[in-house]
Amino acid sequence: MKVFTTVKEIRKHYKNCVLRSPGFVPTMGALHEGHISLVEAAVGSCRMVAVSIFVNPTQFNDPEDLKKYPRTIEADLDMLSLVLRENDFVFTPSVEEVYPEPDTRVFDFGQLDKVMEGVHRPGHFNGVAQVVSRLFDIIRPSAAFFGQKDFQQLTIIREMARLSYPKIEIISCPIVREKDGLAMSSRNRLLLPEHRERAGEIFKTLLAAAAMVFDTEPDDIREFVADRINMSPGFNLEYFEIVEDITLTPAKSRSEMSSDKTYYGCIALFAGEVRLIDNTDIRLR
Repeated sequence: MKVFTTVKEIRKHYKNCVLRSPGFVPTMGALHEGHISLVEAAVGSCRMVAVSIFVNPTQFNDPEDLKKYPRTIEADLDMLSLVLRENDFVFTPSVEEVYPEPDTRVFDFGQLDKVMEGVHRPGHFNGVAQVVSRLFDIIRPSAAFFGQKDFQQLTIIREMARLSYPKIEIISCPIVREKDGLAMSSRNRLLLPEHRERAGEIFKTLLAAAAMVFDTEPDDIREFVADRINMSPGFNLEYFEIVEDITLTPAKSRSEMSSDKTYYGCIALFAGEVRLIDNTDIRLR
């Protein structure tokens, strides 16, 4: 694999290659098996693959969160070297390379960014759209691979691609979980041992909530999730919502939910000072 830090290097690489529209896996580094599963999926279906490692400042609404985000570039490159091929490349730009001037664009995603993460992290998805669109313009991929764990982000990126990058295929890849069910995340390494020990309860709660939709109202399910999460010492629920998978409209009553649609139970919580998210699909048939 090759490692590039500038757009100029990527353009030169493309001139030397017959292939110029790689499969693309954007990451913020601190890689784990979940990221590697995305890269493996890209390698399995694309003749060239590009991976970016860039901690994007515009999607952090909390400066302390940006400061604490783990950065493990050497370890990340070691992991990628075991998967990527000779003409595949990793893009590790500086902030100035991605944003040669301040990005003042404001994106309109309708209601998609007005629920869940959008409520609790204002401006987050605008920052995501800024960096992903910028990387799309630099990498010029044929397909981009995203993890299902960031379900709302995936939905918004699909909409952005539909509107502005119709030739880029957005490919969703399954959540990769630890043995106890905890969704793999770069933030997991920040968990205190006592919180990590109980973190498997998050997925168990999601599965229990999903099983309740056949005979329980959404408000009662939300109350169940809150009680079960908050009873674990150090855990504090931020939200739990059941949303329709395309519009992200929260379900308000059992009667309005349709067996023709797929829903997702989405959760965000704090385990100590570490914020975690997860989701599971819910089918009524």
